[in-house]
Amino acid sequence: MNVRYARRGLSSLVVASVALLSVGCGAEEKPKAGKPTTTAAAPRTSAPTQGSEPAEEPTETLALLKGQKGLELIIAAADRDAGGFLTIKGHLKNTSDSGTIVPSRLSGDETEVVKHGNSLGGATLVDSVGKKRYYVLRDTDGRPLTTSGLSNLGAGRSVPVFMQFPAPPTSTTEVSFQLPTFEPATLKLS
Repeated sequence: MNVRYARRGLSSLVVASVALLSVGCGAEEKPKAGKPTTTAAAPRTSAPTQGSEPAEEPTETLALLKGQKGLELIIAAADRDAGGFLTIKGHLKNTSDSGTIVPSRLSGDETEVVKHGNSLGGATLVDSVGKKRYYVLRDTDGRPLTTSGLSNLGAGRSVPVFMQFPAPPTSTTEVSFQLPTFEPATLKLS
């Protein structure tokens, strides 16, 4: 095959691809009047700051951990799912009379987790019977699968939080939950 014809064919392919992409995107197209438009918001994993509305308090409490500067972590749920994960949900609350900065030490000291900002990435579960420690899961970019973006928390305010771990074996019914600067707590798993 002649190189000149190959280049011409390749050029035609590139031009056709660009034309299809620009037509297919429809960025300039206006929505039709008869059709309603919908938008989906991405789930928010960062915490509101000091001026936010107070979050709804959990109805059930599995554990209450006390930290520094009036911070409390209320664990409301520890749910296993079919995918082999354990998700812990709760609220981080400021019980003091003044606003406080959420300590960066809650992110732990692993470089990969710390570089993604303040989070609860330093949390661990300890299975003393199985002699294993479970760390917060991370996505493919190294971001911890936990609430992130924690900064200021106003007096009396709380924010919903979550942390996702690999699930311990179903025979494990009790783990110790640990988070830097907070006292440890025992969680019963169903």
